[in-house]
Amino acid sequence: MKKILIIDDEVNIGLLLSKFLSRNGFEVKTATSGSSAFEILAAESFNLVLCDFRLEDTDGREVLKKIKISYPRTGVIIITGYSDIKLAVELIKMGAYDYITKPLYPDEILNTIKKAIDTQQALNEELDKPKSPAEALKNKELVSEAFKNEDYVIGQSSAAKELIRQIDLVAPTGYSVILIGESGTGKESVAKSIHMKSPRKDKPFIAMDCGSLTKELAGSEFFGHEKGSFTGALYTKIGHFEMANGGTLFLDEVGNLSYEIQAALLRTVQERKVKRIGSTKEIDLDVRIIVATNENLIDAISKGKFREDLYHRFNEFGIYMPPLRERGKDIMIFAEYFLLSANKELNKDVKTFSPDVEESFLTYPWPGNVRELKNVLRRAVLLTEGDIVQTKALPLEISTYSKVSAFENAIETVSSSAGKEKRVDLKNAALEAEYETILKVLKDVKFNKTKAAQILNIDRKTLYNKMKAINLE
Repeated sequence: MKKILIIDDEVNIGLLLSKFLSRNGFEVKTATSGSSAFEILAAESFNLVLCDFRLEDTDGREVLKKIKISYPRTGVIIITGYSDIKLAVELIKMGAYDYITKPLYPDEILNTIKKAIDTQQALNEELDKPKSPAEALKNKELVSEAFKNEDYVIGQSSAAKELIRQIDLVAPTGYSVILIGESGTGKESVAKSIHMKSPRKDKPFIAMDCGSLTKELAGSEFFGHEKGSFTGALYTKIGHFEMANGGTLFLDEVGNLSYEIQAALLRTVQERKVKRIGSTKEIDLDVRIIVATNENLIDAISKGKFREDLYHRFNEFGIYMPPLRERGKDIMIFAEYFLLSANKELNKDVKTFSPDVEESFLTYPWPGNVRELKNVLRRAVLLTEGDIVQTKALPLEISTYSKVSAFENAIETVSSSAGKEKRVDLKNAALEAEYETILKVLKDVKFNKTKAAQILNIDRKTLYNKMKAINLE
């Protein structure tokens, strides 16, 4: 059954659409805001999203942008109460299947939905096709070329292509940019890419970690100070704004700045002038600012932790950085890149990955994102004795992840089966408890079956049989 998510802050419209589509054989869920919609999308997959253009907390343009980056396998249709050809063209260029104006006519919308789902399914089948040897070689060539130029590999997925499109779009401008995404997604590398594709590429690129700044040091780091301007100021210091003059200043984890420093930053950004602490001389600035955050700055504004006026100064253009787990086979492109890098660092010649390692990489959720993958590859290359990275060179949380997931899914299946019974089924309940105990022990001993059998007080053959019963061998 095809699944559809309806996003509309008018509850009645959402309810009517939901009932109509359910009667026509679709599984339907509804959301009344962008934020609640993305909570639902994070929990389950959908074939299609129907989104009203005007929402209380966002608009259809932003929803479409995020879905095409984070959930490229999901089709999108935008619904609105007015007709605007220019907007329709823009949305379709951004990846929407279609744009429908209210009032909604049942036959029309049903026909459009079916066509959208068929079109998206065809696109997904294209994505699922195995790479030809030529395509695989192309990926290796991309990685090698990027490595040779000490550049950053972005990838070839739909999310990566959209990221590249946005970088190419904003780089030649002078816009301030906010990079939004989880820690470790490569925000500084993307900031460098924007700088290198801009007219400022021959000027300085200065990166500053706002998360490590104390309130006392922040002013000096940002604006500099004159010798003797305060106790301990033994020499004149040039601040980061002045160092980046003519080029780009990248402020990482900007949400960690104190409210007082935010006020001082606002003045500098507005007036494009900086004054060192202890000096009366103002220095003219020509600096492009790129900031990064893994926090929701809108929430921080509502809680009084971040200045709204400063946010709007920074947010002339926003780029969402998709986490590694949403990048599909891009993971292996990154892995190839970090393999080459680790070989160079360690003076080794490890050539590739075993099929089990590749499966582990594509299954594991990578909470630390690109940064975690890089560290895993450095460790794996160090531990690899031959020319192929094997599973034993991976950290246990990665090498055992697919096994743990399979076991948990099997237990969930048993539990679901037991829950469907009208009466209490003691046999299923006992089986579920048994599997949960086995899983816990296996996790504790890092899937050492001999130790697990000893702790469970059963022989290895019995343990193997119980694991085989749920297809975990």
